[in-house]
Amino acid sequence: MAVQSVTLGIDLGTTSVKAALLESAPGQPSGFVVLASCARPSRADAESNAAVPQGREQSVSRIIQALNECLAALPQQQLQKVGAIGVSGQMHGVLLWKTGQGCEWMQGDSAPVFEARAVSHLVTWQDGRCSSEFLASLPQPSSHLSVATGFGCATIFWLLKNSPELLQSYNAAGTIQDYVVAMLCGLRRPLMSDQNAASWGYFNTQSQSWNLEILRSSGFPVHLLPDIAQPGSAAGRTSHMWFEIPKGTQVGVAMGDLQASVYSCMGQKTDAVLNISTSVQLAASMPSGFQPTQTPDPAAAVAYFPYFDGTYLGVAASLNGGNVLATFVHMLVQWMADLGLDVEETTVYSRLIHAAVQQRDTCLTITPTVLGERHLPDQLASVTRISSSDLSLGHVTRALCRGIVQNLHSMLPFQQLKEWGVERVKGSGSALSRNEVLKQEVQRAFPLPVSFGQDVDAAVGAALIMLKRKLNQMDS
Repeated sequence: MAVQSVTLGIDLGTTSVKAALLESAPGQPSGFVVLASCARPSRADAESNAAVPQGREQSVSRIIQALNECLAALPQQQLQKVGAIGVSGQMHGVLLWKTGQGCEWMQGDSAPVFEARAVSHLVTWQDGRCSSEFLASLPQPSSHLSVATGFGCATIFWLLKNSPELLQSYNAAGTIQDYVVAMLCGLRRPLMSDQNAASWGYFNTQSQSWNLEILRSSGFPVHLLPDIAQPGSAAGRTSHMWFEIPKGTQVGVAMGDLQASVYSCMGQKTDAVLNISTSVQLAASMPSGFQPTQTPDPAAAVAYFPYFDGTYLGVAASLNGGNVLATFVHMLVQWMADLGLDVEETTVYSRLIHAAVQQRDTCLTITPTVLGERHLPDQLASVTRISSSDLSLGHVTRALCRGIVQNLHSMLPFQQLKEWGVERVKGSGSALSRNEVLKQEVQRAFPLPVSFGQDVDAAVGAALIMLKRKLNQMDS
C-alpha cells in the first residue's frame, strides 16, 4: 500500500474556519509545500442561551457547516492521499455534548459529512460573564496560570451556579477542536492536549493533571473533564470516510491555535512571533528546561503556555487587537447612518488606513483597552492629550494603531525579549497583514529586524506538526 503523503490541517477560529493540505518537500527551505488551502467565514455568533449581556456564544452547527464547506472546496483527488489530520482551534472556550450522540454522519451532496447534533453552544474565549467578583469566589487553582473569564473551567463553574440544568443534559466537554477530533474518531471520551487544558484553568502542567481534589471539593462536575494527551500525538483514526479522506486516517490530539500558528512561522528559537488578528499575541520560546513558578499571578501580563515536547512559550496575549479597529469602524458607520449616510465598512477601513499612512505622527494618545485585559479585567479605554490640531481621521487612526501596539509593548517590552535572546520578530495575522500603519508602529515599538509574512494560519501549523511526526515515525 502506498504511503499517504498529504497532511490535512484544520483551524477552527473565532471568525473563520481554515484548512490546508501540506506535502513534504525536502528540496524546499521550509521542508514542505502547501498544496491547497481554504478559509470560510463561520458566521456562527449566536444569542447567549443564558441571556447574559456579556455572553459570547457560537453555534456549533454553523462552525461545522463552515468546516464542511472548506473541505468541499479542497481538491478532492488530494484529499484521497491524506494520511494524517492535525486540528487546532480557539483556546479557552468550552462546549458540551452527549457522547455517542454529538454528531450524525450522513451522505452530503457528493461525499460523507458529519453534522452537529446533541451539543450546546460554544461559549467562546471572548465570553465576559464571569465578573471579577465571581472569579474571586472560585477556589485557588494549583497551577502557574490564573483563571479568567472565558476560560473553560470558569464558564463551567458559572453554569453550575446559574444554569445547572444545562450541565445535566450533557456528559462530555471540550474546546471546539477537541469536539471535532472526538467526532472524527468516534471517541467515547474526549481527549485534550495540555495546551488546551492549561487554557481552561485548574490544570497543573508539571504533573500534567487536572486539579481534581480542588474542583471536587467545590462541587465541580469533574466527569466532564477530558482525558489528557500530548498535542499532535494520535487521538485515533477516522471512523468514517470523510469527503474523500479514507476511513482509518490518523487524527492528532487537538492543539491550541496559538501554539500551532507560532509553530508554522517560528523559523528558529531566537524568533518572536507577533500575531495581530481579532486579538494580539506576542510569543517567544523559553529556554530549554524552563519551568514557570507554580503560583498564579493574576496581575502578570505575560503567561507561560505549554508548547511542544515539554517546552513553554512566554506569551503576552492582549484581548485588544483587530477587534478594536473593527469596533472603531463600526462606530463610524453607525454615526454616519445616524446622519443619514450609508457607507460600507470596507470603504471606511481603506480610507482610515490611507489617512493614517499620510499622518506619520501624532500627539493624541489612545489607550485602546475597550475589552480590558485578562490581567486588568476592569480597565477601560481612554483618549488623552486631545488638541484641536489632532482631530483628523489620520491622527485618530494613527493614535489607535499606535495604542494597540503600545498596549502590547507595555505587557511584554522589547527589553524583555532581548533578555530572552530574541533576535528577530516575525509578524503575522490578518489585521497586521492588511494594515500598513500597524506595521509601521510595530517597527517603531520593537527595534529589531521585523519581517511580515502572510496571514500565517494555525491550519498550516497543525498540518506541519502531523507531517513532522509522520516523517519521524517513518525514520524510526
